[in-house]
Amino acid sequence: SADVALAVDFARESDLPIAIRGGGHSVPGFGTIDDGVVIDLSGMRGVSVDPANRTARSQGGATWGDFNDATHEHSLATTGGIISTTGVAGLTLGGGIGYLTRGLGLACDNLIGAEIVTADGRIVHASADENADLLWALKGGSGSFGVATSLEFQLHPLSDIYGGPMFFELEDAGDILRWYRDFIVDAPEQFGGFPAFQIAPPLPFIPEDRHGDTFVAFVSCWAGPLDEGEAIVNKIKEVASPVAEHVGPMPYPAINGAFDALVPAGLQHYWKGNFVHELSDEAIDAHLEHGPKVPVVNSTMHIYPINGAAQRVSADESAFGHRDATFAPVIAGMWPDPAQNEANIAWVKDYYAATAPHSDEGVYVNFVADDDQDRVRANYGVNYDRLAQVKRQYDPDNLFRNNQNIKPGPSTS
Repeated sequence: SADVALAVDFARESDLPIAIRGGGHSVPGFGTIDDGVVIDLSGMRGVSVDPANRTARSQGGATWGDFNDATHEHSLATTGGIISTTGVAGLTLGGGIGYLTRGLGLACDNLIGAEIVTADGRIVHASADENADLLWALKGGSGSFGVATSLEFQLHPLSDIYGGPMFFELEDAGDILRWYRDFIVDAPEQFGGFPAFQIAPPLPFIPEDRHGDTFVAFVSCWAGPLDEGEAIVNKIKEVASPVAEHVGPMPYPAINGAFDALVPAGLQHYWKGNFVHELSDEAIDAHLEHGPKVPVVNSTMHIYPINGAAQRVSADESAFGHRDATFAPVIAGMWPDPAQNEANIAWVKDYYAATAPHSDEGVYVNFVADDDQDRVRANYGVNYDRLAQVKRQYDPDNLFRNNQNIKPGPSTS
């Protein structure tokens, strides 16, 4: 943390912008910058677990793979992302949607403390008892307030889950989306899962002659009693029969890393998303038109559920205020060849344009692309002005602006 403070001081005194690199998964590329200072936290990946108090402290560069491996040793977990190479800090500061959201809340709902290097080079601790306004802002307010050098989380008992992916024919997509819409409303909160449009990668459980075909997929994660998992996860088979599946009991870290190979370092990225209160028939029709056009194996569309425990947190209890939304869809364009930028970006934009009229205002900030920065204010709604005041207190000159930026509010003195 002291080294980070020195880097912040250097950047401020040299009038250079700062990029903070944690896990390196920023979709718009906020972890790097030209003609500025990159504070690379990837050497700070330690995770310490207190099993008696069911808490864990992760350093600013830790990934969810680091975190889950450490907590799994004690049969404990908390909500994280769905890719193990994602940074703990970046995901959490933006809210933190994952497999366990319905049962345990967002990652930020489980954040109980943080160490932050602020714009003036101070090392500040935030908790419910100390700098509580800063902790509130860190719970979904993204990276505008400083460099997170460590985060402390509440953990919950969890060792193994029951789940995995199933692949269905595209002709079943409408039935599956409508089933998911109805099932997830009152499904047991230990059930997390999402539908996706996906080109089949060359995996051994998928018939070889179907590699490269486009499917509607469904990924399940049951975090309740294992002996109940098979019945819950197989409910979708009442609607359609999968062409291929890789489902069963597994350690929680295994499901968290199951799709890492689809998101290698170095891809081109362009994402768009929304919050959705109700997945209407019209929205489903838009998904059925554009989802099957997914252009490459890395790209996908997911509809994450964010009801259950996440909705029991009041809108003003944290910076993440979208507590009445049921879903957080994302159209994730990811492709290896920059020569294909135009075609892949067009797929995302066309898909988004078709679904946006059936969506709510605001967007999960971790899905915000670099050309969507005008949506930041709308995203935070009534919480934005309070965030702007916290920003003024801790970063009045907006040193930390290479992010989904909260601008400093007006002086109240």
